[in-house]
Amino acid sequence: MEKNIRLQYSDLLPLIIWIGVFFVTWLFMHGADHYLQMTPEALGKYFKQRYFLIAHITSGGGALISGALQFWPKLRNFSPLLHRGIGYVYLLAVLTSSIAALVLAFTAAYVVSWAYAFTLQVWAAVWISSSFIAWITAVRRQFKLHKEWMIRSYIVTVAFLVSGFLLKVPAIQQLGSFESISVPFFWLGWAVSLYTYEIIRSVKPKR
Repeated sequence: MEKNIRLQYSDLLPLIIWIGVFFVTWLFMHGADHYLQMTPEALGKYFKQRYFLIAHITSGGGALISGALQFWPKLRNFSPLLHRGIGYVYLLAVLTSSIAALVLAFTAAYVVSWAYAFTLQVWAAVWISSSFIAWITAVRRQFKLHKEWMIRSYIVTVAFLVSGFLLKVPAIQQLGSFESISVPFFWLGWAVSLYTYEIIRSVKPKR
């Protein structure tokens, strides 16, 4: 029987979520447009690593957009080949963005503080490792584990947006300087989100 991908009411929520992710990603990346000037004034401490910074931002946006598509059941069931292709796009985007993030974390981040740099190093390492496990479980056809690790990987991906937007909230900015408040909010972005997911997963009835 020939497959089709006709949209139904049940597809409305995944579509809205993906459009929302696309818009928020665009909004977040639009806020980094000044980096494209590629001048010392615009890039500040990132000037020497400017190409890694651009790679981190653009690839991170690609990971956000492609990753959200992987959770649309109809698209996944419509074409496993397409699902696999988008998965490799996501994996490549994560790999590029996370490696660039590690370079920045081991160089320019130390201008802010040691704690700031260490936090980003751990964050990027968790991002790489969770995405790798999601990939290897798919290769081994352990699809239940693959789905769980893909969710973990995407939580860490989305956490960059969560922390970034939280640090732009005026009430939060009043708590102190960027150097003093960024570290706890970075940990809040991904660690608490992953912990919450594990709680939900553990109490969810097993089929």
